Amino acid sequence: MAMGTPTSGCSALVLVLVLTLGLEERAEGCSCIPAHPQQQFCSSQIVVRAKIKGEKIVPPGNGSSPYMKMIQYEIKVIKMFKGFQKVKDIQFVYTPVFSSLCGIKLDSSKEYLLSGNIYRDGKVSIGLCDLIEHWDNLSVSQKKNLNYRYQMGCDCKIATCYTVPCTAITDNECLWTDWLLDNSLNGDQARQFACIKHSDGSCSWFRGDRPAEKDCLSDP
Repeated sequence: MAMGTPTSGCSALVLVLVLTLGLEERAEGCSCIPAHPQQQFCSSQIVVRAKIKGEKIVPPGNGSSPYMKMIQYEIKVIKMFKGFQKVKDIQFVYTPVFSSLCGIKLDSSKEYLLSGNIYRDGKVSIGLCDLIEHWDNLSVSQKKNLNYRYQMGCDCKIATCYTVPCTAITDNECLWTDWLLDNSLNGDQARQFACIKHSDGSCSWFRGDRPAEKDCLSDP
């Protein structure tokens, strides 16, 4: 994930904050480190807009724990934003049955933004900690950023501000302050901004609903 990684002691503190504030604990047993949508995009191997066509429970393989049952979602890909080099076509995505294992429940006939990664056997896995959202719930800026601005900033670092003071350590770092300012992981920076890389190697926030000044951005 493209963000400043806390030390083990800080990780424990962050986890306590997560559980105490209830901002990111999605289900008992599954906790996700706070991440800006761009970080989730950059850390995923696959990002698509897709419609859910159906689902079924897939039993675990021989010798596997019964808790390893998976939900197989049949999808129709409308647009692929990331993963062209990995797969040519995606018909199914898989998630654990149990939310405690970060399994996620999707609604049939709904359109989603789905992100995930590829198992060794070629199956695409998704979960609660991935970038998954009803397509209609995304802002106009987020939809625009998916096309190329998120990808342009994957070399940048996004540092989550948990407390003040919060300062950037390097020039290629953007400070994510939604947690502090809005007490939310879905605030203005998450919904409207992308951290992009400039031609001099520095990074800064860019509001996605404004036209890009191509001469000040690095090549996509």
